[in-house]
Amino acid sequence: MLVRDIMKAPVVTVPADTRLQDAYRIMRDSGIRHLPVMDEGRLAGVVTDRDLRLATSALTAVPFPPGAFVSEIMARDLRTADPADPVEDAARTMRGRKIGCLPVVEEARVVGIVTGLDLLDALMRMTGVDKPSGRLEVRLRDEPGELARLTSILSHRGINIHSILTAPEGPENVRAVLRIGSIESRPLADEIRRSGFDVVWPPAKSWPP
Repeated sequence: MLVRDIMKAPVVTVPADTRLQDAYRIMRDSGIRHLPVMDEGRLAGVVTDRDLRLATSALTAVPFPPGAFVSEIMARDLRTADPADPVEDAARTMRGRKIGCLPVVEEARVVGIVTGLDLLDALMRMTGVDKPSGRLEVRLRDEPGELARLTSILSHRGINIHSILTAPEGPENVRAVLRIGSIESRPLADEIRRSGFDVVWPPAKSWPP
């Protein structure tokens, strides 16, 4: 999945000489929390609803008046994404920079914006949790063929796999989380255990009442 698949477009932008009060109104009316700021057709910064609240708060040492310009409070040290960037690269950038959005720029034009909510929506789509499905979580030995051995059990049962996510777990294991085209995951988990796999979810026993 690429950034172009999840970005919001067209993106609402404001010029650098927009008043803070007007920027707040635009955010409120558009139902958004981030505004790219343009200066002579080029991306110059980003202002957020949090920036506006802090800048005008009475708790701020010298609060800005509502008539101040967004250029006075906007973030200028920007990170951007390209439409062809993988979604996980955008997520890594946003997490590393601790920012809530990435303007998407192509040939010096702002063509979209990606926010934290967009990334959560992408995660739901990539995992298949947004459609009826079952969930299996299996601890595998970090060896060639282990994942194939697991998926072959599902294949022989005629069960479709919507998604597979894996993550390292220590030096010798990986966790595999599978979304499958069946809600009968508990009997399937028992069969997988009998084949020698360590099934983490669903548990072997029902939860206590």
